[in-house]
Amino acid sequence: MNRVTQNLVLTLLGCAVLRISAFSTTYLNYVKPGFRPFLIGAGAVLVILGIIGLVQSFRQKESSSGSDGEAHARDHSREPTPYDLTSQGSGDPAPYDLAAWHLASQGSISRGSAHGGSGDPASRDGRAPGDEDHAHGHDHAHGGPRIAWLMCLPVFAIFLIAPPALGSFAASRDDTPAPRSQVLSAFTPLTGDGAVDMPISEFIGRAWDDDKKSLTDREVRLTGFVVPARKKGQWYVTRMQIACCAADAFPLKVAVKGIEPPPTDTWVEVTGTWIPQTFGKMPNGVIYPQLSGRSLAKVAAPDEPYE
Repeated sequence: MNRVTQNLVLTLLGCAVLRISAFSTTYLNYVKPGFRPFLIGAGAVLVILGIIGLVQSFRQKESSSGSDGEAHARDHSREPTPYDLTSQGSGDPAPYDLAAWHLASQGSISRGSAHGGSGDPASRDGRAPGDEDHAHGHDHAHGGPRIAWLMCLPVFAIFLIAPPALGSFAASRDDTPAPRSQVLSAFTPLTGDGAVDMPISEFIGRAWDDDKKSLTDREVRLTGFVVPARKKGQWYVTRMQIACCAADAFPLKVAVKGIEPPPTDTWVEVTGTWIPQTFGKMPNGVIYPQLSGRSLAKVAAPDEPYE
């Protein structure tokens, strides 16, 4: 990978970052909304650095091409030496030229022998004829390692197959952490009539930590994607929660009963009422709060898929 290709990949990588952060909401599949300014800034820096590198590479090529042309012109403009084997204007060797060449060659051999080497300057410094061209060729910078082409993978992934947000595959391979104790005043009273739109994280918190049992006999509406359950007669409405990015995501699940599950990974709005747990003490393992489903509606995946 030469310098031009490296800078081109750098520019494309910056364009890919700008495409998902500045011109769409795709970045929300990977990080929280607060990271958008940083992504835009990073993408802009990559594009600027790549363009500057491309301009410098093209200028270096032009200057090297001009230098090679001048050197080539100087080589052709040299005057013939006194020891040319052909006379000017004819293709036959001139007698006096042959004699001069013979004497000069004998002298150079003698001088080379006296110094322990041949009379050829290239041979005297330990290089064979033609090594100057070879050394000149090695003065140019070699391309980078072939592994550098792996930089193209994120560019192709974003432009061609932008990875979606985490879904049932990730949610089914991780368990919800144990509920954390919260201050009771953190839960505001539920007011109004009809179903209350509620994040899944809030539903889980009220189900486990609200001593006032504010969810009792209240109809709520939860939005998430479908994850199948091992236990028959139920499935999970799920939402992934992240602290920073998709790498630290973990699933928040509510077990839905009384409604047939839609296909896996389908985004739904499920309306129902909380089913209070009957056990007195929290058993070992992970226990999900339960919802008695009353109605179900399929919805489009939200722009911000994580809570």
